[in-house]
Amino acid sequence: MKYRTTAISAFVFGAFAATSVAQAADVTVVSWGGAYTASQQKAYGEPWEKSTGKKIHWENYNGGLGEVRTQVESGNVTWDIVDILPHEARVGCDEGLFEKIPSEMLTKGADGSSFDDDMMVPRPNDCVAPQIWWSYMAFFDDKTFSGDKPSTVADFFDTKKFPGKRGIHTWPNALIEMALYADGVAINDIYNVMDTDEGIDRAFKKLDTIKDDVVFWSSGAKPLELVKSGEVAMSIAYNGRVGAAILSEGESFVPIWDGQVLEEEWIAIVKGAKNKDAAMEFVKFASAPEQQAGQAKYINYGPMRKSAFDIMKKGEPWFHNGKTIMEHMPNRPEVMGGSIMANPEWWADNGDAVKERFEAWKAQ
Repeated sequence: MKYRTTAISAFVFGAFAATSVAQAADVTVVSWGGAYTASQQKAYGEPWEKSTGKKIHWENYNGGLGEVRTQVESGNVTWDIVDILPHEARVGCDEGLFEKIPSEMLTKGADGSSFDDDMMVPRPNDCVAPQIWWSYMAFFDDKTFSGDKPSTVADFFDTKKFPGKRGIHTWPNALIEMALYADGVAINDIYNVMDTDEGIDRAFKKLDTIKDDVVFWSSGAKPLELVKSGEVAMSIAYNGRVGAAILSEGESFVPIWDGQVLEEEWIAIVKGAKNKDAAMEFVKFASAPEQQAGQAKYINYGPMRKSAFDIMKKGEPWFHNGKTIMEHMPNRPEVMGGSIMANPEWWADNGDAVKERFEAWKAQ
């Protein structure tokens, strides 16, 4: 009882302290934590505070729209800005959970082009501003294979040519697309094939070819541990994790860019945000090409603004420790031909059914 009382008191105090800090700040930004949030803080959080004299309160969360809905529906909005995945970017805007961000308010390209022309893909709506591209990708340790080395996602599915276990995540996103591409479906046809029952059957049939060799992971750090220890010969992972291990820790990991699945990342302002004006200023600053390029000094996620690449190329070696970064960018032109652009709308419409089938497949 004493421990429980102490724990409750500590929790209440901690919650009160966090609320007090948030109230004292000029804007509250909610993101994913770890190296990603640290890159945001370094690239544009600290510079914005220095240039404006305003203060940011950073909070971590695990994604989703649950807390955003609760705050908006209750009228007690304590968050100003949230970093969101592509599905939430679309659903949240449709549900009226985010403020509108006019395109004309956002910074032009570093080359003078309009905001819209400087975007690698169009904004899905006027509720969000660009952040980064990240990807699911296959990788291996250079010491694992002698002679021929894997270089395509088809090699990931070829356990005869490249024996060993395979690490894959515990949800189907990206795996379905990779399986179809490895089975010979052209990139431009992948989502058309996925629109058919036969196409989904085909993807699972391809996944069956590695089922006996699969090791599942759910934590982003796990695939690196599996590959480094030799428990698996290759694994799917987040490109940022693989790049960080190479750039900052000197690991001998080899990325397989062919067949990577690129995902968008956006920021939005919560509807009814108490610090809306400051949030608008921050979003404009954070989504500018200079800040997008600056984020790549600390993490190898790619900018969504085209002109950010020119800034990075001119500044190489760009990474904060003096290493070059362009070869680790998931959306650089050299690898886009073999890259699959994730379709958030498809997953919003069909994801539940595929996830249910994937759960049954895992249990087989």
